Amino acid sequence: MSSKKILIVDDEPNIVLSLDYLVRKKGYEPFIARNGGEAISIAKEQFPDLVILDIMMPDIDGYEVCKLLKNDTQLMHAKIIFLSAKSRQEDVQKGLDMGADAYLTKPFSTKRLMQVIGELLSE
Repeated sequence: MSSKKILIVDDEPNIVLSLDYLVRKKGYEPFIARNGGEAISIAKEQFPDLVILDIMMPDIDGYEVCKLLKNDTQLMHAKIIFLSAKSRQEDVQKGLDMGADAYLTKPFSTKRLMQVIGELLSE
């Protein structure tokens, strides 16, 4: 069985490092994008099973990335978890309305994140 692919999209190096470590430890195959543009091109090459997506990024924001992925017939199957410092209810609602499967706020619990990833990928 091939391992599930997880695309990690965040412009904060420490978060990328810790997420990369966490998903590798659980046997997933991580790919890293540091901005929205990179995220789209890597997604089109790798067809990730799940995307961990930050919202506030330098070029294309996470909401736009989510919309682009969900509108692409080859990528719409990917589960999307928003991981963002934007914690207001309207931000969370916007993320879910865009098609995200989950929305976790920073600072986040790694245990909770791995639990959500497990739930989304076990379907």
